[in-house]
Amino acid sequence: MKPLKAAVAATAAVALSLTAAACGGDDGGGGAGNGGDKITVGIKFDQPGLGLKTPDGKYTGFDIDVATYVAKELGFEPGDIEWKEAKSADRETLLQRGDVDFIAATYSINDERAKKVDFAGPYLLAHQDVLVRADDNTIKRPEDLNNKKLCSVTGSTSAQNVKDRIAPRAQLQEYGGYSECLTGLENKAVDALTTDDSILAGYAAQPEHQGKFKLGGFKLSNENYGIGVQKGSDLKNKINTALEKMVSDGSWDEAVKKNFGPANYKNEPAPKIGNIVK
Repeated sequence: MKPLKAAVAATAAVALSLTAAACGGDDGGGGAGNGGDKITVGIKFDQPGLGLKTPDGKYTGFDIDVATYVAKELGFEPGDIEWKEAKSADRETLLQRGDVDFIAATYSINDERAKKVDFAGPYLLAHQDVLVRADDNTIKRPEDLNNKKLCSVTGSTSAQNVKDRIAPRAQLQEYGGYSECLTGLENKAVDALTTDDSILAGYAAQPEHQGKFKLGGFKLSNENYGIGVQKGSDLKNKINTALEKMVSDGSWDEAVKKNFGPANYKNEPAPKIGNIVK
């Protein structure tokens, strides 16, 4: 793809002086689909261990590593990637408008989303779980959450799912963000935090949190993380090929260990492409 990119760049340089006025300020995606020099990737900016923009402007996490590997297989070096924040509520819109080429942002595959976008993968099978203090021996089963203060983020369905299905006497506590829940957990204002185990492991693996918390390992749901692309995009098959290579050459295992290892995250094996665990 590099010769093609060079040719495109040369052509673009000649055409630029003729078309500058008409080009405007388009900062949308589409680089991977039209042979551009850049590729735009949607990620989370606020999830340690998965997708985090650090104060010095760097990007770290498992989703970042997966997206970087995929982009390279598509012909783009790390410096060719333009990262764009993809908040949960905005992901389908970003893809449909062409603002990004693909999204890797703890994007669980489900039937409703699949009506609007296509998914490559899955590349990670996560589960809803709980995080408790490392010295807590009172929460050993999901049912032990009864009469416990259970924290989740405002607007999340995770805590309500636990209360509805598993521990009806759990006392729900809604905080503005996961960091606030972690502070509450550390200070014993709450007894447990619930969301996807990958997200919990990402927070617990941060240097300032290491050794303070542990995962329950309850597997309360199946969350199949996929890479979202525009409906009908030929990128889906190309990304699937890249994901298969990432697993086969060991890069996937390395990324899991690097981003989740300090939390003793017992991850599932790399899922097979197209295998959605219900």
